Order: sequence, then structure tokens, then C-alpha cells
Amino acid sequence: MRKFENQSRVTRYNSGANLIYKGIFPAMSIKQANTLNLKDITALVKDTTPTSHSKIKIILRKVAASLLFGLSDITVLFCSILASIGFLQYFGDTSATLSLNRYFSILPFALTLFPFSYLLRGLYPGFGVGVVEELRSLTYCTSIVFLLLAAATLLVNEPILYDQPLFITSWLLALPAVPLGRAFVRKLCGDKQWWGIPVMIIGAGKAGEEIINALQKHIQIGLRPILALDDDPNRWGYIHSIPVVGGLELAAVLGDKLEIDHAIIAMPSVKRERIHQIIQNSSQHFTHLTVIPDLFGLSSLWVSTRDLGGILGLEVQQRLLRKSSYITKRILDITLTVILGLAALPLILVIASLIALESHGSVFFRQERMGRGDKRFKVLKFRTMHNDAEQRLEYLLQQDEELRAEYEFYHKLRNDPRVTRIGRFLRKFSLDELPQFWNVLKGDMSLIGPRAYMPREKYKMSGLDDMILKIHPGISGLWQVTDRNESSFEERVHTDIYYIRNWSMFLDIYILARTIGVVLIGKGGY
Repeated sequence: MRKFENQSRVTRYNSGANLIYKGIFPAMSIKQANTLNLKDITALVKDTTPTSHSKIKIILRKVAASLLFGLSDITVLFCSILASIGFLQYFGDTSATLSLNRYFSILPFALTLFPFSYLLRGLYPGFGVGVVEELRSLTYCTSIVFLLLAAATLLVNEPILYDQPLFITSWLLALPAVPLGRAFVRKLCGDKQWWGIPVMIIGAGKAGEEIINALQKHIQIGLRPILALDDDPNRWGYIHSIPVVGGLELAAVLGDKLEIDHAIIAMPSVKRERIHQIIQNSSQHFTHLTVIPDLFGLSSLWVSTRDLGGILGLEVQQRLLRKSSYITKRILDITLTVILGLAALPLILVIASLIALESHGSVFFRQERMGRGDKRFKVLKFRTMHNDAEQRLEYLLQQDEELRAEYEFYHKLRNDPRVTRIGRFLRKFSLDELPQFWNVLKGDMSLIGPRAYMPREKYKMSGLDDMILKIHPGISGLWQVTDRNESSFEERVHTDIYYIRNWSMFLDIYILARTIGVVLIGKGGY
């Protein structure tokens, strides 16, 4: 956090036609706040709010986002139908053309039903909806609507039998295509000034700082923090360029002045009575109020409310620890590994030949790692280093303190002299991990999971190893598609914990899709 400069004294600066007092907010009273107009307040937060947030403009943003998502959804769905027709005709199914005529007869109904179902799930305008949550909702809605369309064709006099291939292929194409279309919209518009809605953060402690950091990092979600409040004067200043402007008593008046509808109460460690008071005072001024509970840091995707005789209960599910989830994940691992392994077999043979030609020694590298239940196994990789790699590393770290600090922080070196030329290429695109398909088939690993940690790293896992070692490590994981090698060891551990607590098939699908993109561009690999 950066404190306001010259916080103890008031300094003036010019903002357009108004003379604004920089530094007055930390000492502001409700009476003083009421005397400021919207332009005065906006001037203080201009770094994070380059555009105004009037009610009309916020409504227009929501309408624009809804129209963009709606246009993307309808276009992608229609293209999925056309692509499935072309696919079936290519393989000699002449009934696809006849099915197309029947599709057009229910097309207006379909183009209305799909967006309507997405609307009911809160996917328009889509601000505040996470990627995995959106993927799950789209899958449910798309599947249900296709079933309804299949049922609707029964109202036509002709039988439905020849429609089934077209319905199935259209559905299978639409499932990944619709989320990809929406991802493109978010990528295209996420960094635009008009994208998103303003959010006030109530509480500037550790939780508030993490919330601000997360929302700024994932701007495509569309929740834009513009200011924060906290009763502790030591926290007044800036958090990642977001001004912390005063005490909590300013929430109502500043919310009204800035026309903010969304607020996040990020004070999980505060006493229950104080939280109740804050909610009571704020609920009359914000239409959407999100409370970060005392369970901050636990599962966020699988928490549901329970009415326990008039008492609010939060059910936190650990789905990956269920036996049924383990079996489902294992079946998916074997199926995809066989398919991907056979497809990659020619590439594996080429890589093995190049390694053998460049340097003497085994083509493969084996290293002990910790698996499910702390069972030790040998992870299999393509060899990317010289045979005397450990001796080179030991000598290098003794000679260079800066490199030693880098290795202790990341457990890797960006310019590692131990790595061969072909090894550097393999690491950049993660091709050295292709032999781990064998570890998956043996049951040592999973396609997606936590990082496969070495036994000597166990003491650095801050007591979180018990949770991480309850499941199989993965070839890829959430840490690899987020910060990859740019994150610290501690950050990787906490990312793995987040994955375990929030696991779903949709999260695995998301990570698998992101892995393909990360590998193709070689982002963060070395």
C-alpha cells in the first residue's frame, strides 16, 4: 500500500475548472463529503476511473455487454448448426439437408430460447461472473435448450429419427464454441474503459487488498474497484492505485455520490456484531452487497447456503475428495491420455531422436516425486539437461549469489547453463513432459492436478502437503496456466490448494483449454 503524499497537510491541484484538495479525503467527515459534487470526488479516483459512472452510463454498459454477448452466442450457435450439417454431409449423411429445413422452422424459437436461458442464469450482461462459473452455466443451459428443441420437433408431423445426428453434432460443437465466443468478447473488450461496473471495497486489510488485486488482474470479469474505505488511518492511501479515502461511515454518502450499486465487504476477521452493523448501514444504499465471510481463502466455487432453522449456514464442498469424483476423473484421464498419446507418438519419436543426436546419455529423465497419499514415484520426462547437471548447478550457485537467490525463490533458473539447446526448446513449449502420459496410465499422475512436488520440498509447503497429497499430481495445473514459472514456490502451493478446494470437471476443461494455448505460444516456459 502507498500512503498519500503530504497526508498531514492539504495541497491544492487543478483538475479542469475545479480546484480540488488532494489529501482531504483521509480526514473527511460526512458533512464535508456531502459538500463535494460528483466531479470533485471523481477527480480523486481519476487514475482508476477515467470515465464517469453515472446511472445512465452504467445501464448503457450493461446493455452493450449484453448485446455483444448475445450476438456472439447466437452467431456461434448458428455456425455450430451449419458446421454440423457440413460435417454430416461430408460423411455421406444426406438427411442433414432435410433436417436443416426443419431447423429453420423452429429457428426463431431457438434464437429466443438460448439467450433467454442464459439470461435466467445471470449471463447477461455477465459482469461479475467467473470463467468456470460461466462455463458451467453455459453447459447446463445449452444442453437443456437442445433437449427442448429436440422435443419441439416432435410437434412436427414427420418423425425425428433423422434429426438425431444433427442435434447431437450441433450440441457437441456448441458446448466449446459458445464459451470460446464469449472469451473472445471478454478479451476484446476487457481492457476498454467502458467495460465493467464500479465497485466499492469496504475494508482495506489483507482481504481487501487481495480482492482488489484479483479484480484488477481479472478485469474481464467486469467488476472495477474504484475506491476503498477503512476505519484504520494507517491504511489510508493507495492499494494498487486504488485510493483508500477514509472511514466506513463514508460508504453511504460516497456510494450515492458516485452512483455505485455494488460494494464488497472485505473484513472477514471483524466481529460479527460489527459486520451486521456495516451490512445494515450499507444495504439501503447498494443494490448488490457481497460479504467476504470468515471462511476467506476456502472454496469459492462450491459453497452453497443452507437454512438451518432460520440460521444461515454455508456448506463448503470438497468435491475432488469424493470417491465418485475420483473415479470420473480417472476415467477421463485414461481416455484422453490414450487419445493424446497416440496423436503425439510421432512427435515423441522425433524428439527422442533429436535428444540422442545432440548429447550422450539416456533420452529420458527420471526423478522421484510425491504422489497421492505421499506415495513416491518416478516422474518421466525427456532429458533436457547435460549429464553432469547437478555438479554444474552446485558450482554455479556457489559462485553467484544472485542466481542462488533466484533458484531458492523460483526453484528454477531462467538462463540455466545445465539445459541443452534442444532442452531449452522442449521446456519453452512443455514438450519435455510428454512422456508423463505413461505416468498417467500407470496411475501415478493425472492430466490436470497440483504440481508434482519433490520430497525435499515437503518442508516448504507450510503444512499444506496433507491436502495436496490427497490427490494425484498433474501434468498441467492451474499454476501452469496462470503465472507458470513466474510465481514463487509459496504462490504455487496456494494455487494448488485453490484448485483442490474448487475442483470441478469444468475447471479441468478450462485448465486443459488454457494449457493448449500456453504451450502453443510458449508463455512463461524456460
